[in-house]
Amino acid sequence: MTILVTGATGTVGRHVVEQLIQRGADVRALVRDPAKARFPKGVTVVQGDLLDIDSLRSAFSGVSTLFLLNAVVPDEFTQALIALNIAREVGIQRIVYLSVIHSDRYVNVPHFAGKFAVERMIEQMGLNATILRPAYFMNNDVTIKDVVTGYGVYPMPIGGKGLAMIDARDIGEIAAIELLRREQSASPLPLERINLVGPDTLTGADVAALWTEVLGRPISYPGDDTAGFEQNLRRFMPSWMAFDMRLMSERFLTDGMLPEAGDVARLTALLGRPLRSYRDFAAELATSA
Repeated sequence: MTILVTGATGTVGRHVVEQLIQRGADVRALVRDPAKARFPKGVTVVQGDLLDIDSLRSAFSGVSTLFLLNAVVPDEFTQALIALNIAREVGIQRIVYLSVIHSDRYVNVPHFAGKFAVERMIEQMGLNATILRPAYFMNNDVTIKDVVTGYGVYPMPIGGKGLAMIDARDIGEIAAIELLRREQSASPLPLERINLVGPDTLTGADVAALWTEVLGRPISYPGDDTAGFEQNLRRFMPSWMAFDMRLMSERFLTDGMLPEAGDVARLTALLGRPLRSYRDFAAELATSA
C-alpha cells in the first residue's frame, strides 16, 4: 500500500511527506528533479511531471492513495485533470486533493476558479476523495519579514473582514492524517470537504498588532492598496500571477476568509492539539535567520 505525494518539495507537500513517514507510511514522492529532493529516509523518489503522461503512468503504478497538489501555474486545471484521469485509469480509489477555502465564492480569481473546477470534476467523475480547503497560509508572510522588521509596516492587503490564517505545518499534518484514514479504510470512503483554518480570524490591523507585541515596537497596517500590491509582486513573479494575487486580495477586502461554525473544533480534535497561532508563527519567524 503506497501513498503518492505530488508537489512533494513545496510549502505543504514536504510537510505531508514528513508526517506520513513519521506515521510509518510507504511514501512515494513525485518530483521534477530528484537531485534537488531532500526527504526523510524511507521516501521513494520518482521523477515526473503532471503534463508528462508516461511519467505519470509510471509514478502512479502500484499506488493506493494519491495526494494531489497543483501549483499556481497557467495550466493548473489541465494538470489536475490529467492526474485525475491517470489515477482513475490505474485504479486509484483514494484521493486527497488540496483546493482552497471559498473556491466557490472567489469566482473571478483564476487559481480559485481553477481549483473549484477540479472539485467539480472530482464529483462528476465519481472519485472517492477528501477535498481540503485551506485558508490563507501564514507561511506566505515569510516573504515580508524584512519589510515588517525593517520598515515597521505589515504590507499584505488583507483588509478588515478577517482571514482564518493557518500554518502550513498544520495543513501537512491534517493532510497526512486524512490520507492514512483513506488508506487504511477497508473500502473507499465517500467524497468529503474539510475547511482548513487557523485558531484566529485576523484583520490587517490585528496582524500588525501581533507583530507589535512580538517585536516590542510599533508595526502599522498601511491599508488596502491592492494596485500597489500587484506592482510589488511583478518585481519577482510573472504579470499574470501578480494580477491573480491582486484579484485574490481584493476578495480578501470584500469577503474575507471566514471559518464555518465548528471548523476550529473539528481540526483541533483531528490533530489532538491546538492549531498553531499567528502570534507563535510571528515569534518564530522574528527569531529565524
